[in-house]
Amino acid sequence: MQKHLVKMRRRLAAILAIVFACLTFSPLANADSRKFRAAAAAVDITPRKFPVSMTGSFWDRKATYARDPLHARCLVLDDGKSKAVIVVCDSCLISREIFDEAKRRAENATGIPTHRMLMSATHTHSAPTAVPLAQCKPDSEYVKFLIRQIARSVQEANARLAPAEIGWAIVKEPSEVFNRRWKMKPGNIAANPFGEKTDRVRMNPPRGSSALVEPAGPTDPDVAVLSVRSLDGEPIALLANYSLHYVGGIPSGAVSADYFGEFARQIGRRLKVDPSKRSFVGMMSNGTSGDINNLNFRKPRPRAEPFVRVREVAAKIADAASAAYGEIKHRPWALLAMSEREIALGVRRPNDMEVERAKQILAKVKEGARRSLLEIYAQETLVLSKYPAKVKLKLQALRIGQLGITALPCEAFAAIGLEIKKRSPLKFTFTIGLANGYNGYLPTPEHHTLGGYETWRSRWSYLEADASRKIVTNLIEMLKETSR
Repeated sequence: MQKHLVKMRRRLAAILAIVFACLTFSPLANADSRKFRAAAAAVDITPRKFPVSMTGSFWDRKATYARDPLHARCLVLDDGKSKAVIVVCDSCLISREIFDEAKRRAENATGIPTHRMLMSATHTHSAPTAVPLAQCKPDSEYVKFLIRQIARSVQEANARLAPAEIGWAIVKEPSEVFNRRWKMKPGNIAANPFGEKTDRVRMNPPRGSSALVEPAGPTDPDVAVLSVRSLDGEPIALLANYSLHYVGGIPSGAVSADYFGEFARQIGRRLKVDPSKRSFVGMMSNGTSGDINNLNFRKPRPRAEPFVRVREVAAKIADAASAAYGEIKHRPWALLAMSEREIALGVRRPNDMEVERAKQILAKVKEGARRSLLEIYAQETLVLSKYPAKVKLKLQALRIGQLGITALPCEAFAAIGLEIKKRSPLKFTFTIGLANGYNGYLPTPEHHTLGGYETWRSRWSYLEADASRKIVTNLIEMLKETSR
């Protein structure tokens, strides 16, 4: 009898264990236990000392004041199992070395692995120099400050994590994107800085010119929106993405976040966020805008006063983003999956004859003098002659529910972003450019054949002609990895 009772108890215990396991691992139980959190922070990266060198020109320009503040804006997401970080910095270009150090510090402070951090620059042409290019040189103290503040943005956002809901949408705003590379009638394209008459397109040709034939590529009119808000509906952050290079028209000698920063201010007003709370963070990331600006070359507009166009463009995108926000169905939970991959790509290095020509050109230039375009590219030829045969790039793919975000460290052409969207396994996808480093322009192989400014060999255009195909192939593979 005693043995029979023992057997019955064991069987009962086994049955209860199975029932408990079924309840624990059932979809319903998992849904009940899933917790989504989010938070955002904006940390000032405006230079503390002036004058300061600005990037965005071949020649060094000095800023003597700030027209508006610059920020490192951070969004941290947590699906209960893992976190993902997105940082957007009001800067023209930021090197991989700077981002890597900022990530290392942020990981030490928060415990979030560096491979879960996506960091990018907006590409405002009126920010302090952070990467040495042409005749622009960074201030070492500002670079140290920039690293500290980027890391601090992650730390502050992570400390504020709270229950949240998330949603996304994509709308179109085609009125502010135009391809800036044009095919021209014969005889209207000059020799390039290497003395060659091989270019078949011209960047930013004279507006309204009778020599215009047609744009050499497409545009991407999408305004992508990622929204997070508290469980009672209060906006926490809104990240937008638009494939527009920048706007410009900033007062001379001024640091400015351009339309990226103006959007961040305006979107808060559109969403009726109480400015006294200072808890909401608007963010605008740059998409695939390497060949895109907001100039209509067929029908030129009259020149505007400084900052007027910045406000106008930001207002249009904020209107589009707020309309998308009104259609979003925020979800109480979304899966986070992230893939990071390092790839090696070839460098278009100059040959011996090109190096010798560059030396002859620079032999006549006085040290420290303002250089001509011919001399700037001669300088770049000598710099690139010392580059390795291959360089390593960091690529990322982030899945948030059915939203895919790819990240690449280049000024990618619009056609590349459109191809990624077309081939993505996810319903909604956009690309953040100038992310996790800077490796120059990314034209397609076809555009390398056409030539033009964006293909001229320099530190801002040096990757192999087939680079975009290899990058897209990797990014699609990575999106598929996150979608399994």
